Amino acid sequence: MPTMTARERVRRLLERQSVDRASFTESFWGDTVRHWTQQGFLKKDEDLVEHFRIELRNAGWIKCVANLDVPDTIVEEDEETKLVRNGNGALLRWWKNKSGTPEHVDFLVKDRAGWEEHIKPFLRPERRRVDFEQYRQVKQLAEARQQFFCWAGVNVFEQMHPVCGHEYLLIGMALDPDWVREMVITYADLTIAMWEMLFAEEGLPDGIFFFEDMGFKGKPFMSPAMYEELIFPAHQRTCSWAHQRGLRVIMHSCGFVEPFVPGMIAAGVDMLQAMEVKAGMDMLRLNKLYGEKLGFMGNIDIREIISNDRGRIDAELRKKILPLMASKTPYILGTDHSTPPEVDYETFLYFRDRGLELAQY
Repeated sequence: MPTMTARERVRRLLERQSVDRASFTESFWGDTVRHWTQQGFLKKDEDLVEHFRIELRNAGWIKCVANLDVPDTIVEEDEETKLVRNGNGALLRWWKNKSGTPEHVDFLVKDRAGWEEHIKPFLRPERRRVDFEQYRQVKQLAEARQQFFCWAGVNVFEQMHPVCGHEYLLIGMALDPDWVREMVITYADLTIAMWEMLFAEEGLPDGIFFFEDMGFKGKPFMSPAMYEELIFPAHQRTCSWAHQRGLRVIMHSCGFVEPFVPGMIAAGVDMLQAMEVKAGMDMLRLNKLYGEKLGFMGNIDIREIISNDRGRIDAELRKKILPLMASKTPYILGTDHSTPPEVDYETFLYFRDRGLELAQY
């Protein structure tokens, strides 16, 4: 088979057409990039996509915070953390000198009344919600390098929980589903309106990459019935909008989300990422159940790579990749989350090169 460009390879994988090999992508902690830069392996502000021969680029993230006129305000800080209130009225504690998700301290919105007063009136489509110039520049760079270019951003679950926190959102699903349904519709409408604004001016991407973390260790955040009733309609609507324009959909979802996979497929998701092993996600089991309808990205246990033991890494790669190649399942090589600073630079290159060596169709 003739050598393909990265753009051709990813497109054909998402369309379930024949390809030469799996594609490759990865994300890195900020601490990892700083560590490898200090060691001299990376130049300051170097293009990681070029350096590591990653085959996808993305841009276009929609700013979903409600009130764009309210800047992030530091309420208090110490040497290690800062407590910040944002335009949703959410109070979050962030690390100052290392990567990590924030601690959810408090939320202005806890119910439907808070949503209707403090959030919904401000969720209007407007240009400043997207960096048009960055989208244009990254799109042009991907085209010049023949890389696959995705619009990337969050879907409705990841748009709602920053407003009221996971607990109040899940309580709302159980006790006031009409409120959650209203939020879902509002955010789906906002996403599509911003797509129409952005793509009309700057052109379509090659595909869509949603971030939608819906699980934790061993369990999803909600029941499959709640997913199908409340979240699925937005997933179906946004995926259908993309498919009608020839765009395939990748969905990232951390945690254990296997019970949602049939719904994701029905909604129109073409590929699932990242499939955290430590949360209970098993790509080989998913492949047996759904590989004829769904492609996969990731699921290489980052704990094996952190070991910096090439024997362990090779065993993990062979165990995961060879069955997918045998079944012709579309696959993009990557870890089951992202690469932390405990991974040696040379180890990461071994993981990439050995993985692609094995991932031949």
